[in-house]
Amino acid sequence: MLDKSSLLNGVSKYLERNVIYGNILIHRSLLRELEEESKEGMVSGDIALDEINRVKEMAERLLIGFDIVGETAGRDSNVVVRDYCKENGCTVVTSDELQRKMCDLIKVDCVLLQPLPDDKVVIEKFFDESTMSVHLKEDSRPKAKRGKPGEWEFVELSDKVISKPEMKHIVSDVVNSVRFVKGSFIEIERKGSMIIQLGTYRIVVTRPPLSDGWEMTVTRPVARRKMEDYSLDPKLLDKFKEHAEGIIIAGSPGMGKTTFAQALAEYYMELGKIVKTIESPRDMHLPSDITQYSKNYAEIGELHDILLLSRPDYTVYDEMRNDEDFKLYTDLRLAGIGMIGVVHATSPIDAIHRFVNRSDLGTIPNILDTVVFIKNGGVEKVYSLEMTVKVPSGLKEADLTRPVVEIKDFLNDKVEYEMYVFGEQTMIVPVKAGSLRGDSMENRLSKIVENVIPNASVSYEQGEYVVNIPKEEIGKFNRKLTSRLRKLEKKHNIRIRIRLSE
Repeated sequence: MLDKSSLLNGVSKYLERNVIYGNILIHRSLLRELEEESKEGMVSGDIALDEINRVKEMAERLLIGFDIVGETAGRDSNVVVRDYCKENGCTVVTSDELQRKMCDLIKVDCVLLQPLPDDKVVIEKFFDESTMSVHLKEDSRPKAKRGKPGEWEFVELSDKVISKPEMKHIVSDVVNSVRFVKGSFIEIERKGSMIIQLGTYRIVVTRPPLSDGWEMTVTRPVARRKMEDYSLDPKLLDKFKEHAEGIIIAGSPGMGKTTFAQALAEYYMELGKIVKTIESPRDMHLPSDITQYSKNYAEIGELHDILLLSRPDYTVYDEMRNDEDFKLYTDLRLAGIGMIGVVHATSPIDAIHRFVNRSDLGTIPNILDTVVFIKNGGVEKVYSLEMTVKVPSGLKEADLTRPVVEIKDFLNDKVEYEMYVFGEQTMIVPVKAGSLRGDSMENRLSKIVENVIPNASVSYEQGEYVVNIPKEEIGKFNRKLTSRLRKLEKKHNIRIRIRLSE
């Protein structure tokens, strides 16, 4: 008698090769269970029903018996199959180790299907050394991305369109392969979709009604990189080593964020740090010294408790998406755990925006101290965040002094954005050197003032431009100069103050 695991493992292959033989029995409870799963859009239910049809056709060809037996029961089909075999003296055929153990306990004959020696994964034929991902869909030609992050091309792998039966056969082969490929598991199965980790391949399967046809996307890391491969500025490496504890890795899909996160996790491990990861699904390829937790198999509160009690030095949070993810990242960071979060963002400032409505302004620099933006597989931008009290740039009145988070380009220490509360809204305002402040504005003011007062100087201090005029030359400060300075203030929304110097 076949159970569900044997069907998902492709039991028809074992019949065809005469690895197993005898009359085939299928229990009505299993059929009912698979029917319900298929109606609900579960991929595994559909695959198992297709396998039953293959087994039936093969039984007719091999001239062996095929029967549907038993009465539909409301219990788990594995239990029903065991009980039927115990009562009727038949043998359970399974690919599930737990099912085999239970059969041994109640003294029921059982055959555990072992991987066939020549089993190969069908999807491997679509890959070469430069293939990043393969995209398969019924009634479409197979396609692939080839190249490396940021430098890839989309190519057709064949002129032949994949039919629905072919597509379902490929999906079935992947599910069958989970058992004999090391490091493989079905991470998530929902109505209409399935996420599988098959060795180094991450596979997403969708089916109607969720999608308009059977579809499979297979991704694989093209290269495993070390921190040395990124040619990072020594100043940034020093920050990672000594100061960075709230790190966000941001970038568009396919740009190499997870690859950089893997390299950073291994870097900290080699520094003697305890590193763990939270993933959904688990698709990072890391040494066994790094424990990888799946968010799909634990509640957020459970992960919170585990990490607080085990106290890792760093936790890599891959693919942060919803409020729960950001809350867990924030709670663990404020508890003193070093955090490395990976988020989708089209610019580095967008990654910071994701925290604005989820955290108080005063806590953001404690949660985030380093934002790394990845583009085309490399580090394009690094921001650091610092809290200060000042008049925000662009505002003029001294009584508008408030806490301001300065977002700086880490490598040149120049402020590019300021974040502050204005009214009830948290603002992130760009600091434009050419219009509001910076060397170009200072140079422009200096030329205007020095044409009239040669010994005067201009400096930028606390959100305003200060014109320093020697006391003995104040007489040269005429109405025309005053008028030009006021026009600049109004045009560029800046503040200019006159100061007499000795």
